[in-house]
Amino acid sequence: MVKELLEKAKELDRQDDLKAFRDEFYIKEGQIYLDGNSLGLLSKRAENETLKALDSWKEYGIDGWTEGPHPWFTLSETLGGMSAPLIGAEKNEVVVTGSITANLHQMIASFYHPQEEKNEILSDELNFPSDLYAIQSQLELKGFDPGIYLKKAPSKDGQTILLDSIKSSITEKTALVLLPSVLYRSGQLLPIKEIVEYAHRFSAIVGFDLAHSIGAVPHKLHEWNVDFAVWCNYKYVNSGPGGTGGLYVHQKHHGKMPGLKGWFGSAKEKQFDMEHTFSPAGDAGAYQIGTPHVLSSAPLAGSLSIFEEAGIHRIREKSLQQTDFLLELIDSLLGNYDLKVVTPLNHSERGGHIAVEHSAAASICKALKSRNVIPDFRSPNLIRLAPAPLYTTYRELYESVLLLRDIMESREYEQHGNTRNIIA
Repeated sequence: MVKELLEKAKELDRQDDLKAFRDEFYIKEGQIYLDGNSLGLLSKRAENETLKALDSWKEYGIDGWTEGPHPWFTLSETLGGMSAPLIGAEKNEVVVTGSITANLHQMIASFYHPQEEKNEILSDELNFPSDLYAIQSQLELKGFDPGIYLKKAPSKDGQTILLDSIKSSITEKTALVLLPSVLYRSGQLLPIKEIVEYAHRFSAIVGFDLAHSIGAVPHKLHEWNVDFAVWCNYKYVNSGPGGTGGLYVHQKHHGKMPGLKGWFGSAKEKQFDMEHTFSPAGDAGAYQIGTPHVLSSAPLAGSLSIFEEAGIHRIREKSLQQTDFLLELIDSLLGNYDLKVVTPLNHSERGGHIAVEHSAAASICKALKSRNVIPDFRSPNLIRLAPAPLYTTYRELYESVLLLRDIMESREYEQHGNTRNIIA
C-alpha cells in the first residue's frame, strides 16, 4: 500500500499543470510547509513588488502618490480590481484596505441599523473570536447588550454547522448575519448562496468573513447577492505577515454613507479639497478610512499576478485533489492511531485544509515540526494540514503522512508537552 501511494503521488505531481508555480516561491530546503492557511510563503514576485515600492519612495518621494509603476493614491482600488476575480465580484465592488477586524468594524457600523423589532446580529458559536469581538463592540456602541442581541447558530458536533441550524436561527428580528465562508478550525465550507437567499427573505443584511476561502475557493459574491465581505490576504493569497486586508460591498449599496468616515473614503476628485463635509466615493472605495498601507500592500500586486495566471478555478481543482489525496493517505496509513478527520468529505462542504482531531494534538504538531513538517495546531485538539496548490506537491503530502505515522507508531509525540506554543 505504501509503495502504491508513493507511485500515485509521483504520478499526480507529473500531471500537475500548476507545478511550475512552485518555483515562484521561497521554500526552505528539507521543509514541508502545510501552514499556508495561516501564513502563505513569500513569492519572488511579491518580494519584487515590495522592492519596487521602496524604489518608488526612494525615487519619487511625495510624487510617488501619483507616479511610478503603482501610484499610491489609487493603489487600494487597483489591487481591489485585481482581487475581484478571486471572489466573483465587479472591480468597483472591491478595495484593498485596513485589516480584517478593522474592516469588520466598518461593515457592521455601516450595515447594522437596529430598529425596535429588528435588532439582532446572527453569527455562529464556532466563529473566529475577533469576529465576535467586533460584533460585541458594535452592539455595545449602539446600546445593545451582546448577551441578548448577539445570536449564535449552534453546532451539533462542535466542529461543523448545519444549514438548517443557520436557517432556524434567522428570524424577523435578525438585522444582520455575519458568518465565515469556511470555519477556521474544521475547514467546513458554508453554502453561501443558500444562506444569502434565505436571510434576504427576512430582509437581513448578509456578510461573510472570507479569511479561509479567498485564494483557495472561488466565489460568486456579486451573483449570489452577498451584501458585504471582508478578508485578510496573508493566508492563501500570500501577501505577507500583517498584509493589508480587503473588503467587498455589493453595487446595490454604493452611494450610501459608510458608518465610519475617513478621508481616503472620499471621492478622489474631492479628497484634496479638504472640505469638512464628507463626500464618499461612489463605489467600495468609500469604505476606506485611513491612508493606504503602501508597503504592506505592495507584495499583493506580485501575488495577485500569480493568481491571475494560475486561475482560481484551477487552484480550487488542485486543492480538492490534494485534500482528497490527503484524506486517502490518512485513511490508509493512520487508521490505528485515534486520529479523527473532522473536515467534511464532500467537495461542496470543504475549504482548503484538512483538520484532524486527537487528544495529543499539540504535542503531535511539535513532533511534526521537529521533523521539518509545518502543520498548524488549533486548541484544544486539532491538527490542521493545509496544502497550498501553488507550491505544495503530492509527494510532500505523502511524506508528511508517512512521518506522522512514524511519530504515532513510536509515540515520539510524548516527548513534547501537550500544550500550545505562543502562536500554535
